[in-house]
Amino acid sequence: MLPKFSSRAFLAPMAGVSDPALRLQCKQMGAGLVVTEFTNIHSIIAKEHQLKEKMKTIQEFLEYSDEERPLSIQLFGSDLLALEKAAKIVEPYFDMIDYNMGCPAPHITQQMAGGALLQEVNLTQQIFNTLVNAVKKPVTLKIRSGVTDASKFLFRDIAEIAEDEGIQMITLHPRTVSQGYSGNADWDLIKELKQISSIPIVGNGDIITPEDAKIMLDETNCDYVMIGRGAMGNPFLFEQINDYLKTNSYKEYSFKDRLDSFFDYLHITSRYKIKFANIKSQAMRFTKGMKGGSKLRSKITFSKNIDELEKIMRNAYALL
Repeated sequence: MLPKFSSRAFLAPMAGVSDPALRLQCKQMGAGLVVTEFTNIHSIIAKEHQLKEKMKTIQEFLEYSDEERPLSIQLFGSDLLALEKAAKIVEPYFDMIDYNMGCPAPHITQQMAGGALLQEVNLTQQIFNTLVNAVKKPVTLKIRSGVTDASKFLFRDIAEIAEDEGIQMITLHPRTVSQGYSGNADWDLIKELKQISSIPIVGNGDIITPEDAKIMLDETNCDYVMIGRGAMGNPFLFEQINDYLKTNSYKEYSFKDRLDSFFDYLHITSRYKIKFANIKSQAMRFTKGMKGGSKLRSKITFSKNIDELEKIMRNAYALL
């Protein structure tokens, strides 16, 4: 069974973004579910082997805190034996296992993973069957609508197979793989998926404001919404969505609040082995839209360590 979610707004898995510090922030701000960055099944197996020799667990590699729960791990890769093994390795640590069939990045699709799998019906069926039978935890799925505009309805068959094989929830980002993040997400496809499915459906794509979330829920009848780029540098969005759905109003946050929030993020990062390059990228996202933000981001780019970055961000208060 799926865990109970505290809200209808979820944080999307995003490579280099949804690290354990940002996930915890979003959880504290009201995200009903947070998902790890997508992880290669072969990396999990290799790391587990290395860590076992040092008497350590996979938790050293897949960092998280129990405060994030319910917590989902997203896997990618289509080697069935490796998939089964990786799923069994991570199962004790996570509440759900999500499978990625949506990533449009060429280095992922070229290895028959991510969005490329949407056109591989037989392999997809075997993947779902393997995952569901390998673990007792709920298995969920994240997909795009299709590969190209000519095949933008592939999600229909994939969703049917997923449901038949025991997948318990589907997130649809209604863009094609070839679209990447360009153009607009076609929310009508989320509505269609909800109509043809009897499992919970999560709508994803182009949710930047609380109003967007409400419109998606109202127009598509989806069960939950998943926020990706809208939550970058803006963990407040979850609280705002939750309040807006309940009361039709929400608190506005200032750029000072955004900077304060970055320092909260920075404080949490000290508990984890997050790459400095990723922390710098997060700093840039927290300054988006600020007066003098582009000059600030230029300075952030050249910062060489946490102390330098912290000094730059402290000075940013003077710009407000």
